Amino acid sequence: MARPRIGQSVVADVPATTANLGPGFDCLGAALDLNNRFELRCIEGGAERFELIIEGSEGSHLRGGPDNLVYRAAQRVWREAGLEPVALEARVRLAVPPARGLGSSATAIVAGLMGANALAGEPLSLEKLLELAIDIEGHPDNVVPSLLGGLCLTAKAASRRWRVVRCEWSDKVGLVVAIPAMRLSTSEARRALPRSVSVKDAVVNLGSLTLLLQGLRTGNGNLIADGMHDRLHEPYRWGLIRGGRDVQAACVEAGAWGCAISGAGPSLLALCPPELAGRVSRAMVQAWESAGVASRAPVLSIQSRGSQWQETVA
Repeated sequence: MARPRIGQSVVADVPATTANLGPGFDCLGAALDLNNRFELRCIEGGAERFELIIEGSEGSHLRGGPDNLVYRAAQRVWREAGLEPVALEARVRLAVPPARGLGSSATAIVAGLMGANALAGEPLSLEKLLELAIDIEGHPDNVVPSLLGGLCLTAKAASRRWRVVRCEWSDKVGLVVAIPAMRLSTSEARRALPRSVSVKDAVVNLGSLTLLLQGLRTGNGNLIADGMHDRLHEPYRWGLIRGGRDVQAACVEAGAWGCAISGAGPSLLALCPPELAGRVSRAMVQAWESAGVASRAPVLSIQSRGSQWQETVA
């Protein structure tokens, strides 16, 4: 462990995520092969200096300063390692659009933690970084797969420790994410949720989650279709997504097994046979276009490596 040097820098590649996956509210998420790249550099200045440079058209509203998630995450690493904080610059190649339900904030948290840890000689374990990431985000469904990769089910056990189960995703299951040209903040989507749910709805979700995980493991489309139903968050959020229900109906008609809100929305996730992914993608874009919303719907894959970093050479 060593105090980072002025001019020292690392690059962290951090994948986007799709969370909840229908019935897996706040516990199930998957890393996608779409990533943000963060170059973190130690610079001159006071400990609260944080400069942010965005490369990409989506992040013009993002700002540097001590309230930035990358900076806040880095400071947690400095404190945990017993190091004095240093000023940082982050140059971000932004491919994950913010406020779309694809874990953009999770990429910032993971990049800050992993990058600061790397700059200090990795004093903190991966398990500790995972714990810090969940604490900063407030729930595990995005940050865990963003850090570890793959499809992850995360829950707090009776021991009060977070437990992560890496679940299987069959190559017979294709994935399309329709990303609209509109934003929905996680805080707004959270405010739409009820304070309590019925036992009946909770039981339905438990059953659906079991069916979905088995369907994703085996590639059984019938199980996926029966498992992609939620009663905890989606009924209260569909009204926040203009044209969302029409897009859901269109992709199912095009051959998808199911369609769910990705994270807090407004992006939508469709699961389908891989050979139908192109048709499902076109149907989702056309449905949103009919509702007056521009969108794109890339066919993506599960990213299994998780976040990676490397030291840059001056």
